[in-house]
Order: sequence, then structure tokens, then C-alpha cells
Amino acid sequence: MQFAIILATICQLLLCTASWAQDEGAPPADRGLTQTLVMFAIVALFFYFIIWRPEQKRRKALEQQRSALKKGDRVTAMGTIGTVMRIEDQTVIIRMYDGSKIEFLKAAISEIHPEASASELKEREKDED
Repeated sequence: MQFAIILATICQLLLCTASWAQDEGAPPADRGLTQTLVMFAIVALFFYFIIWRPEQKRRKALEQQRSALKKGDRVTAMGTIGTVMRIEDQTVIIRMYDGSKIEFLKAAISEIHPEASASELKEREKDED
């Protein structure tokens, strides 16, 4: 909805520019500066609402997920999938499918999958013994 409004405003400004060029020749100096500032403002709003703001929301949601991380969660860290075994201040110990354990920084976790089921955890513990 907001994108359509921004697009309509840009079209109106472009049509106004074309009408100034046809009717009066070149626009007066004060209109040219005003028009340039308006165009920069539109571009700044476009970047804010289309690019920066959604990325900021995604980053905040991922940070909340990382802070709510608990033992037994399945995570993807740098393309490696594993189950969280221990959580420390800045790092997480993740157990892989084959039973090996690797320590990752919390910031390296890119996805958090739903918690592994209890039967799956028991099965892995049996495999470990």
C-alpha cells in the first residue's frame, strides 16, 4: 500500500517536470532546487521503508530467538545442523548427527528449528553410549 503511494508520488513529480519543460522552458531556480530535494527525500524514504526497516526487524527477531535459545533446540550455524547441548555467555556447544560436539558463537546461528522431540533426544543419547 505504501509502495503504491510512493510510486504515484514519483509519477506525479515526473509528470510535473515534463509539463514545466513544455510550458515554461526551464523551471525557475527555486523550483529546481525544491524538486531535487523532494526527489532525494523520496529516495531516502524508499530505502528506509523497503530496505533498511525490514532488515532491522529481521535482525531484531533473530536476536530474540538467540537469547531464548535452550538446551535441546535444533539450530543451523554456518550451514551445520545440530542440537544445542550447552549454552554459555557468547558461545553454544552443538552436537552433530554423528555425536561430535562443536562450539559456535551465538552470532553464527542463522536458524533455530523447533525443539527436538524427547524420543529423538533419548535415541541420540543411546547412540552416544
